[in-house]
Amino acid sequence: MDLKEFFEQNKKAAVAFSGGVDSSYLLYAAKRYGADVTAYYVRSQFQPDFEYEDAEMIAALTEVRMKVLMLDALSDPRVSSNPADRCYWCKRNIMGAIIRAASDDGCSLIIDGTNASDPADDRPGMKALKEFGIRSPLRECGITKQEVRRRSNEAGLPVWNKPAYACLATRIPCGEIITEEKLSKTEKAENMMREMGFTDFRVRMRGDSALIQVKEDQFDKAQECLDEIRAVFLPMYSAAELDHEIRR
Repeated sequence: MDLKEFFEQNKKAAVAFSGGVDSSYLLYAAKRYGADVTAYYVRSQFQPDFEYEDAEMIAALTEVRMKVLMLDALSDPRVSSNPADRCYWCKRNIMGAIIRAASDDGCSLIIDGTNASDPADDRPGMKALKEFGIRSPLRECGITKQEVRRRSNEAGLPVWNKPAYACLATRIPCGEIITEEKLSKTEKAENMMREMGFTDFRVRMRGDSALIQVKEDQFDKAQECLDEIRAVFLPMYSAAELDHEIRR
C-alpha cells in the first residue's frame, strides 16, 4: 500500500498534528490525495511557542483546517509527578482530547505521523497509540524518516529539515515534579540558544544548573560561546555545562 491508496480507502481522517516534519508531510499527503482531513493540535505547557507557530504555518500552507485543543498537562498527577511512564499518560491525555474533538466533528479515524524508522517496541507513547487504535499511514506504507524528509523537501514544506523535537517535560529529570516555572525557564533558555544560532540541542535541568547538550557538529561552537551562554543563563541558572550527547 502507498499513501495514495491509503487515502483512497480512508477518505476522512483526523490528523494528530504537531507541526513536526512527519505530521506535516502526512497532512500535505492527505490533502494532495483528496482526503477530507482536519488537523488537531493539542496545546499544553509542554509545547514551546515555536512548535505552535510552525503548525499554524503548515496548516495555512496546505490549506487544511487546524483545530487547537487546549490541555492542562500538569492537572494530571500521573504526568506532573514525572514518573517513568509519564509519556504514556501524557500521550493518552493528548489522544483522548483529539478523539473526543474528532468524534464531535463526525470523524472516527485518527492518524498520526509515526514513520517506518520509529522503533516498533512498547515505548510508552507507542503503547498509548495502540490502545486507542490510532493508525500511522507513514509506518503502514513503509515510509522512513529519510524518505519523509526527501518528499517534504520536494513538496516545498519548510519544515523538511527541522530537527526532531522532544517536549519540554523531557528536560526535567525523571521523578522530579514538573512545574510551570521549570517549563517556562527551559523554554526561555532554549530560545536564547536558538537566537545564538544553535539548531539541534537540549537544555536540561540539573538542580539549579543547566546541562546543555548539542550535536557533535556544533560542540566546538558551543565551547567557543560558553562564556556568552553562561552570561545569558546566569539569571536563571547557577551554572551551565556542556555535553555533546543529545538523549531525546
